Amino acid sequence: MALQPTKEGFDLGIVTSNGDEMLAFYRDVLGLEFEATLNMEQVGIAQMHRLWADKSLLKLVVPVADVPTGATGGITGATGLRYFTFNVGNFEEVMTACEDAGANIIWRRLEARPGVVVGMVEDPDGNWVEFIDNPG
Repeated sequence: MALQPTKEGFDLGIVTSNGDEMLAFYRDVLGLEFEATLNMEQVGIAQMHRLWADKSLLKLVVPVADVPTGATGGITGATGLRYFTFNVGNFEEVMTACEDAGANIIWRRLEARPGVVVGMVEDPDGNWVEFIDNPG
């Protein structure tokens, strides 16, 4: 059996208790395209902010009830989903915008392997977000 995707890209959900700060980071700092904020209390979601990065959808989910926070610390903080990556053509601009917004910068510019330059930042919840310098 092989996965048969019905759309390009993927959807990623981040559960947060900091909906406003997370929305501001991904929409205003990174410039993801804001689609809508949905209320789906029938499934325990007070707000779902939906933002597009090309053909992938980022869902910032604020639950109705308080939920425990997950492990922080990026790649070596715990097992499971620890970071996600954007390939960008404006690497320096993105990193500067994150710095100007006060995001914690993990790596400003690091050659991860020959010819591959990455930057890593923390979003307002401490999730790691990687940017790969890919001018196209």
